[in-house]
Amino acid sequence: MTPDWKVRTVGEDEYEPWSTLFRGYCDFYAWPTSDEHQRQIWSWIHVERRVEALVAIEIDDDGNELGVPRGLAHLREWVRPLRGVVAGYLDDLFVDPGCRGLGAVEALFAEMNRLALQRNWSVVRWTTAVDNFRAQGAYDKVATRTSWVTYDMTPTSDDSSRPRVAAT
Repeated sequence: MTPDWKVRTVGEDEYEPWSTLFRGYCDFYAWPTSDEHQRQIWSWIHVERRVEALVAIEIDDDGNELGVPRGLAHLREWVRPLRGVVAGYLDDLFVDPGCRGLGAVEALFAEMNRLALQRNWSVVRWTTAVDNFRAQGAYDKVATRTSWVTYDMTPTSDDSSRPRVAAT
């Protein structure tokens, strides 16, 4: 029998369970993290309110939470000037490996869908690694894969690689 899940925002008293999930996400992508990094993101969630952290928690038949959060989604709003609309952006999504395939990711996506409708977002967008096939299988069930290619421009003070623009 698959468990039932509740999705809600992470509480200010849930730093440790959130950190465990976020460290798992960082480990999955082999991205370095530190206590300072974790505290910065936590501040973005609870002080600056730049990121919304949703967590998935298993519940019993009466709706009581069982244990600690087992799934995590970091969500934020972004504007789309070309279309003149506001949208949602899913930065990070992670489910405890022991809970994968048990409905946590579906519960997270259902809550993101509910929030998108409530907030009148035109779309919720995210990216994933090209070789993250398990995640892509889940994503293909709830979203349309786009044809856009993603680029990252890392700011640099080295002007040698940039075209020169004449001052006028």
